[in-house]
Amino acid sequence: MRFSTASSPHWFVGPSVSQLMRQVLYAMLPGLATLVWFFGWGVLLHVAIASGAALASEAVVLALRGKPLRLFLGDGSALVTAWLLAAALPAFSPWWITTLGVAFAIVIAKHLYGGLGYNPFNPAMVGYVVLLISFPLEMTTWPPVNPGVDFASSVQIIFSGHPAEHLADALSGATPLDAVKTQLGLGLGITEIINGPAFGLIGGQGWEWAAMAFLAGGLWLVMKRVAAWQIPAGMLGSLALLSGIFYALDPQAHASPWFHLLSFSSIYGAFFIATDPVTASTTPRGRLLFGAGVGALTYLIRCFGGYPDGVAFAVLLMNIAAPTIDYYTQPRVFGARRD
Repeated sequence: MRFSTASSPHWFVGPSVSQLMRQVLYAMLPGLATLVWFFGWGVLLHVAIASGAALASEAVVLALRGKPLRLFLGDGSALVTAWLLAAALPAFSPWWITTLGVAFAIVIAKHLYGGLGYNPFNPAMVGYVVLLISFPLEMTTWPPVNPGVDFASSVQIIFSGHPAEHLADALSGATPLDAVKTQLGLGLGITEIINGPAFGLIGGQGWEWAAMAFLAGGLWLVMKRVAAWQIPAGMLGSLALLSGIFYALDPQAHASPWFHLLSFSSIYGAFFIATDPVTASTTPRGRLLFGAGVGALTYLIRCFGGYPDGVAFAVLLMNIAAPTIDYYTQPRVFGARRD
């Protein structure tokens, strides 16, 4: 944030769109590096595929709309959408999954509504939900921690879809949330489930460290005032409150608040997804309510819905409510009385 120091009058000059987008990309680097460390080169390959697909889709639509390519391709918004979606995809899912999801996010969720600043829904989450509903098997099969797949084998798996026989077992796995939901349905208790080899100190092996890495990047965004603190606070606070209540009522049927908070998607969604300034609430009180709604819906979908994780659905549902929340939480104008 800065002010002009030239001759009067002085005006406020904020960071440009490209500067904001670059800061988001920088903040994602620790989390992406952690995902690569624990889940293999596939994460990095999907980031590259998503980036190429996003820039190509953006260029085609901009050309069709008669918009200047250099200006809009250089603002970084397409790359942010690509990275946000790529980080949420299974590390060894087919290349066309990433390409299709990113193209849908850019063309339909972003440009169909008029482009950056006009889209009512978070484009990355629209692309993610479309993929999750359309290809549930590919979207819910994550590799276990340290799959032992080298870079060349990762390329083969992602682009051919046919891993070598000795690598087949290294590609089948489930997220901690999926494992808990499935095994609770089989009648197992929380204590028995989380003592399994796939779980770490609090959450899943690798996942809890990825969550902490994205937390560091998210806090940096809040410190730089790129992300509003109210939304992560509201989301994580309501998620912790609801999960704490149910955990206190029956600790063997409901996971602890710490498990929910460190499930990766909670931290990732709170700081990088729900804080999208275009699709979230913009008033101070509205941001708290918006975040609280995302957290509450996330927990309800996880525990009582058909999906093991509900962050994407919760964000999209609250995107619908954001204009109404803003309308009823407008701060009082200085010198005016409320009716």
